[in-house]
Amino acid sequence: MKRFRRHGQESHRDRIKQELYGFNKTVEHGFPHQPSALVFSPSLQLLAIGTRSGAIKLYGAPGVEFMGLHDENAAVTQVHFLPQQVDLVTLLDDNSLHMWTLRAHHGVSELLETGRFTLTGPPGAPPSVTRVTAVLTHSSGDMLFLGTEGGHVFVVEVPGFRELEERNISLENVTNSLPEDYGGRRILEHVESLQENPVNPLQVLIGYGRGIMVIWDLERHSAVKHIPATQQLESVWWTEDGGHVLSSHSDGSYCRWMVAGEGTQSEPEKSEVPYGHFPCKAISKIIQLPTEQGPPFLFLSGGMPRASYGDRHCISVIHSKTHVALDFTSRIIDFFVIRDGPDHTGDPSALVVLVEEELVVIDLQTEGWPVIQTPYLVPLHCSAITCSHHVSAIPLKMWERVLSAGALQNTHYSKKPWPITGGQNLSPDAPQRDLLLTGHEDGTVRFWDASGVCLYPMYKLSTAGVFLTDAEPNDNMNQCTEGEWPPFRKVGCFDPYSDDPRLGVQKIHLCKYSGYLTVAGTAGQILVLELNDEAAEQTVEATVADLLQGQESFRWKGHTRLEVREEPVTFPPGFQPFALVQCQPPAVVTALTLHSEWKLVTFGTSHGFGLYDYQQKSNVLVRCTLNPSDQLAMEGPLSRVKSIKKSLRQSFRRIRRSRVSLRKHHVNSAAKVQEANARLEAELAEMELAPVQRKIEARSSDDSFTGLVRTLYFADTFLSDSSHHTPSLWAGTNGGSVFAYQLRLPPVERRSEDPVSAHPAKEIQLMHRAPVVGIVVLDGHGSPLPEPLEVAHDLARSADMQGCHQLLVISEEQFKVFTLPKVSAKMKLKLTAIDGSRVRRVGVAWFGSSRSEDYGESGLTVLTNQGDLHVVSLPGVKLQVQYPCIRREDVSGIASCVFTKHGQGFYLISPSEFERFSLSARCVVEPRSLVEVPSQTPGTTLPRAQPDGPSVAHRNSTRDTDDVAVLQEIQKSLEGYQPTFLENNVKSALAGGKVLTNGD
Repeated sequence: MKRFRRHGQESHRDRIKQELYGFNKTVEHGFPHQPSALVFSPSLQLLAIGTRSGAIKLYGAPGVEFMGLHDENAAVTQVHFLPQQVDLVTLLDDNSLHMWTLRAHHGVSELLETGRFTLTGPPGAPPSVTRVTAVLTHSSGDMLFLGTEGGHVFVVEVPGFRELEERNISLENVTNSLPEDYGGRRILEHVESLQENPVNPLQVLIGYGRGIMVIWDLERHSAVKHIPATQQLESVWWTEDGGHVLSSHSDGSYCRWMVAGEGTQSEPEKSEVPYGHFPCKAISKIIQLPTEQGPPFLFLSGGMPRASYGDRHCISVIHSKTHVALDFTSRIIDFFVIRDGPDHTGDPSALVVLVEEELVVIDLQTEGWPVIQTPYLVPLHCSAITCSHHVSAIPLKMWERVLSAGALQNTHYSKKPWPITGGQNLSPDAPQRDLLLTGHEDGTVRFWDASGVCLYPMYKLSTAGVFLTDAEPNDNMNQCTEGEWPPFRKVGCFDPYSDDPRLGVQKIHLCKYSGYLTVAGTAGQILVLELNDEAAEQTVEATVADLLQGQESFRWKGHTRLEVREEPVTFPPGFQPFALVQCQPPAVVTALTLHSEWKLVTFGTSHGFGLYDYQQKSNVLVRCTLNPSDQLAMEGPLSRVKSIKKSLRQSFRRIRRSRVSLRKHHVNSAAKVQEANARLEAELAEMELAPVQRKIEARSSDDSFTGLVRTLYFADTFLSDSSHHTPSLWAGTNGGSVFAYQLRLPPVERRSEDPVSAHPAKEIQLMHRAPVVGIVVLDGHGSPLPEPLEVAHDLARSADMQGCHQLLVISEEQFKVFTLPKVSAKMKLKLTAIDGSRVRRVGVAWFGSSRSEDYGESGLTVLTNQGDLHVVSLPGVKLQVQYPCIRREDVSGIASCVFTKHGQGFYLISPSEFERFSLSARCVVEPRSLVEVPSQTPGTTLPRAQPDGPSVAHRNSTRDTDDVAVLQEIQKSLEGYQPTFLENNVKSALAGGKVLTNGD
């Protein structure tokens, strides 16, 4: 009976788990790592980016996003949309072609790979014969023209990827069509470009690497015009009226050729080197677009003087008398131009440039050609990300104040709306307002709207203005010197260089109710800031916290502290610093917590921890946690010359100690064999119930960094006795120590005058000395204590102070619960002893039921060094679910993980991208979009038969065997039935005869 009852309880618990938990990687935020290809579909209004890792990403209106990944571990070199269709073709650097489509499923579009194809040449032919270098999607929508390294052009039918051999344009045919006097018919080299005549789809221009261009008539299957350029060809553009061809070349020149009529044009109408008489770099791409009134726009990529500006990444825009060289901070991948009008044939409206580290969009219709702010694909890594902090459910008032401060920083952006508008965003509105804060190497903190699919930039805070650095705050990179040539203009925000690495932000803590923010950095600086709607001029005074407390035996060998500006500094609206704590030694801040209700900030480094009263701007507590052997903690992160050698020595010492203990154990083990056998049977029963546990060796107190503070925690709980609860501070270290201090706060009316005091109350030393990574106090109901000011804003119930409180200490190896105030062990959950993994990240989350709005449970979200995610129940401390998430080799990804309060999380999958995941069945943020097939416009249908092609009968005889098999299957299923109109058609088709119509 008990067995059945237990089975029923387990089934009920399993159902609850399904309602609470579910793992999904939902969306990738940020800028794709190592982009390699770009394309735009005017009819779909979608942008597609391919990457060197084989990913293909599509973007439309904000929130419309799709992603696919090629099975092959190869870079995407080209992407092409099929005209007026929801299909696109990708070319990889392994020479394979892939067909993708946006297919609607349950009202939502999905990006699916539908086919793949690789050109095969004749037996014995070198690979260059079929190595694809240029792709043209014909306006008919059913053919691809593939130019190759060997100079041939292959024609492939799509979407089925069937080679149309009768349409292929061989190198021999082109060579034979050249005039006799053309350079002795020298080698043409590879096909560099393929362009369709905008006014005659039966003509295709083939541009060869050596420079010559040939206009090929697809109906006559012959060349109708030759353009004998003499310089190495880089790109070709056929003007909209079909009358001219523009070619750009490797010497920095471009030419304009008239292509009306037939024959050979010996000289171009115009030949120009835009940037001077000295040798220039190649113009890799050229585009010319007309305007309804006035001269055309000309866009050139590259072409800079090689000696003076060969390292610049520029796109030149020339229109009438305006000439600007847009100067980017990373390599240009590709660009395109968006045009006005329902048929996208109006004036140019926006220039979209993909560079290696960001996407930049230029408004071409506003004076000065300002940049349009991107709602997605924002370069998170403008400066390298050093830390992250997530805040859930931001109050509306604070949200609006942050937005307002951010809007004042964005006045240089264009007012035009985002020009890429494809697809429909079907994702529901975000249930709450969430912020993701990222700290950066240059001392900035960036605020991102993380409520929905798009990670949208809201506000940027810079801490560098408080300190004396080499930066020039008034330096405006967007201005070019009057009369400068080339006329450079800096664009883009990617700037990987930091003026001073000590500015790097390491820890952030924001109180969403009070508007207080604390930011800690690499050189031991802790800033306390307050949200202010007006600009203010003030001096920030530093309070020194001596964490060594006068210990003479330790000498700091690392970097020096940052010098604070003595004069008043004007801070713009937003978060403004008013207090500064400087740790001494100036080591990296490793832990930081803010309690805005008590007006206290606590901070920790590798030397100890401190408590600071930011209302009275004074230190309350300073505690040194250094072990006498912690000399490595004195070297600092910027000067670790001897650390590797010391680590190796310690490793060898551990090996020797283990060998010595092994010999001793071998000597004594013979005498203990009988005793062990006697206990074996008694232990078997327990071993069957408990999972197999490995022995965990206690860490030596001589290990380096045992004093490093890993976690800090404020709690109003019972420390001295079970009848009086008081404010307290808890600190956990790398050596498995937990320190608890009782805090005495003066009454509210005396808070500004009377000092806050801290008194040692408890100290815990974990047996295995495993690093303490988290501390949580549970109230009488077993719930985590609410956040500061959360109860005052009626957003959480008050903590239960009637029942017994419990202390949960999370180390790298286990979760251990102690009763308070006695601090006696109550229960524990081992992790390392079970599967060998160690806790790397932990957070407290609320998991709401996906079926009932009223039900939910608190739990710990845990990430291990194996990359696995766990959910541990509270207060029972039992493992609920486990999911693999991050590769164990991805150490930086594991270290960057940050959890939310509602069971989601973020981690860096590259320097510029966050992967968002969810452990909650209720809270899932993922793109839900629909892209519809554009209305078809009648295109030109090419003739099926060619003068020198095979006959219709021959093509029928080579009917695809798959189609025949399908027809045979249909015929077999119809056997035994009275012949019908459909059956007669099937039999006629199988016999190769005429297929009847209803009219017949």
